[in-house]
Amino acid sequence: MKLITAIIQEDKLDDVREALIAAEIGRITVTRVDGHGQQQTTEIYRGLVVVPNLIPKVEVKIAVNDAFVDTAVDTILAAARHGADGKPGDGKIFIAPLEECIRISTGERGGEGI
Repeated sequence: MKLITAIIQEDKLDDVREALIAAEIGRITVTRVDGHGQQQTTEIYRGLVVVPNLIPKVEVKIAVNDAFVDTAVDTILAAARHGADGKPGDGKIFIAPLEECIRISTGERGGEGI
């Protein structure tokens, strides 16, 4: 089992969610987050150019069985990218091992709990 965490731009959330559902991955957790990486934006505030420290993003977490890792990652890559080549700030995907998953309502564990 793996935990896939994707940090994506806010405007791509619906595209990613719909693409994951089409790929038969329907259980996701979404959190609004702020952060920055290589993406640089500027805003004008009271006539001055300001570079904000943190940019609004969306964090999507998905717990999947090992067989669905490549499907989930490929789906997120295709749906979260702006244009064919992407652009800075499109986001990142992290994959971490998931030691255990327990469904509270039934007590199912492991892959069946997902």
